[in-house]
Amino acid sequence: MSEPLREVDANLLLPLQALLEERNLTRAGERLALSQPAMSGALGRLRKHFDDELLVRVGREFELTPTAAELLPLVGDAVLAVDALLGGQRVFDPATSSKRFAVSMSEYAMTVLAEPLARAVHAAASGCSLAVDTIPGGDPERQDAQLMRRDLVVGPLGFELPGLIQPIFTDELVCLVAHDNPRLREGALSFADLEEMPHAVAEFTAARGHKRPLEVLAERVGLADRNVAVTVTSLLTLPFAISGTGLCAFVPSRLARRCLEPLGLVVAETPLEAVTITEAAHWHPRHADDPAVQWLRQLLYDVAIELDEED
Repeated sequence: MSEPLREVDANLLLPLQALLEERNLTRAGERLALSQPAMSGALGRLRKHFDDELLVRVGREFELTPTAAELLPLVGDAVLAVDALLGGQRVFDPATSSKRFAVSMSEYAMTVLAEPLARAVHAAASGCSLAVDTIPGGDPERQDAQLMRRDLVVGPLGFELPGLIQPIFTDELVCLVAHDNPRLREGALSFADLEEMPHAVAEFTAARGHKRPLEVLAERVGLADRNVAVTVTSLLTLPFAISGTGLCAFVPSRLARRCLEPLGLVVAETPLEAVTITEAAHWHPRHADDPAVQWLRQLLYDVAIELDEED
């Protein structure tokens, strides 16, 4: 460090944490209720203290310098230690809190949970708000950083998303085709049909290179080389890609049910064994004892139970 400890302004600890976790001056300022000029001033003082840029612009985004990346977990631990020393026992009262919960979800989890969770938060904690965004694909470093910045991350099991884990709900993949697909016989497709007919698939990079459950099954039963005629980058667009065509696609059943009538689709029976997927809540260990996050985890679990009962 370029300055002795006695000259350090302890008021810079929270801005440092916000800047490193958000990697954005505006978002860091909103998090601390500080103006952008105030955050710019804090960043300037922090750069002087550490003799390092900390945040460097790459295109439209900021990235952490190697020094900042080393500081990131240490700052989180330091904030927790100061809170434990000076802050006393943390309490969360949903009736009076104005907390803004930050949650990242997979696209599919968002279609299932975002709306009922938002309603449940408003009903139980009317002063609180919910900010939802998507999980970044593929890059473990980005996922680790996002987990640190969010109260919860909801995504699939088996992809080794980081953090502590609580399964939320399960679903099964079903095969969708147009209602007038000529290969349908009494609502079913044969294995030969699946080998020969064109498929639509969602291509996105699984976290840490893990294969999705459907890919694992396809390899095991000999469908790895099926005729993939259309690829999309979003699971949610698959039903639209096959509507009115001779294609088939495997999608979660909850998503399929929403698309049948509007898009003229049906669920086809197949000889393949059922593929089960599980969406789970993930959170950073430092949030484990946070009363607000504990409350949100329980609320999310209750919402998922109610959805299962409705099914």
